[in-house]
Amino acid sequence: MSNLYEEFEWRGMVYDATDGLKAVFAAERVTAYIGFDPTASSLHVGSLLPVMALARLQRFGHSPIAIAGGGTGMIGDPSGKSQERTLLTLDQINENLEGIRQQLSRFLDFDAKANPARIVNNADWLSTFDLLGFLRDTGKYFTVNYMLQKESVNRRLESEDGISYTEFSYLLLQARDFLELFDRFGCTLQMGGSDQWGNITAGIDLIRRLRAKKAHGLVMPLVTTSSGVKFGKTEAGTIWLDPARTSPFKFYQFWLNTDDRDVATYLRFFTFLDRQAVADLEALVKSAPAKREAQRTLAREVTALVHGAEDVTRAEKASSVLFGEDIATLSADDVLAVFEDVPSTEIASSEFDGAGIGMVDLVARVQLSPSKSEARRLVQSGGVYVNNRRASDPQSRLTLDQAIGGRLFVLRKGQRQNHLVKIVPRQE
Repeated sequence: MSNLYEEFEWRGMVYDATDGLKAVFAAERVTAYIGFDPTASSLHVGSLLPVMALARLQRFGHSPIAIAGGGTGMIGDPSGKSQERTLLTLDQINENLEGIRQQLSRFLDFDAKANPARIVNNADWLSTFDLLGFLRDTGKYFTVNYMLQKESVNRRLESEDGISYTEFSYLLLQARDFLELFDRFGCTLQMGGSDQWGNITAGIDLIRRLRAKKAHGLVMPLVTTSSGVKFGKTEAGTIWLDPARTSPFKFYQFWLNTDDRDVATYLRFFTFLDRQAVADLEALVKSAPAKREAQRTLAREVTALVHGAEDVTRAEKASSVLFGEDIATLSADDVLAVFEDVPSTEIASSEFDGAGIGMVDLVARVQLSPSKSEARRLVQSGGVYVNNRRASDPQSRLTLDQAIGGRLFVLRKGQRQNHLVKIVPRQE
């Protein structure tokens, strides 16, 4: 495809756009920007769709700008929020901006000769404005009626907490961002999530009024799972791009566990695979769903983009261990790394002396079953695994010499519910 707009359409990344944008992409090189809110020192998977939009933009020969919102981050965007955010200090914002810059560098080429990517901080201009000057030069072009019509403002006005003047002014600040980027870099397109449409069109209006030029906007769908859950939110919490917050193994597992109904969409959104490759994988979901080849490819591709090929190899090895039978060949430290997020119970080594601990007693103790009678039935039915080997004898007992490195047992109920038993050495 020669037209980026067509690429976005095929990938399902166009929720709405201004008239004429498709023709603009076909006729000229476009400079476009997306803003990233520095509310944390890391982006999360919910930020990946706009990041991939900038990366695709650059690959098609256009020029991407990422705004790290050091200025707007001090205010907080009310879009999609039911209540006002906690305001961050300047030091917190600067620390968060540095983490975001490093993560964006994995997707964008800042050294490209023809169309290098840029990261700019809107504090460079927003922090220089005085209140009276900003109200005169920007605020005078927006009526209160216009601002009240914006969905992000309207929704908050209907809520119990309402909206503060601070967040009410956010729309003006983002509109000013667009004007500044238009003046400084010839930026004529702003992209974002569908909840940003009101903010984006405000910037388009400001450019039209002050520069008598046409600018454009494109918004992408807000990603949800087929079950209606917000994408990137799990029972264990947010899936971050920072390996210190979410390990590469856990990151890989997040994508590997994608529902069959979602995997084709995510392959379009979050990978650079072409139309034929995605179609082939989509066909495999229907013809051989048990192999989960589409999910494996998705996990491999996205983990490589975010963390690199080495971490993909480690994650795949750990994943094979998770359901293999060779777990006893690993060191206790390796097992702990693989199962770092798994629930655990500490038991004193002295309790394993002599005949050890009964299998049924242990299963009930760590609450893989609600009672000893249920634990017995579970073991008898073959539903319990110890160190990835089926344990079907309810009379069996576990001793220290069976523990991995003398320190660990990995208990598993069924195919997915794992529990670590950590053996605490006796005190000297």
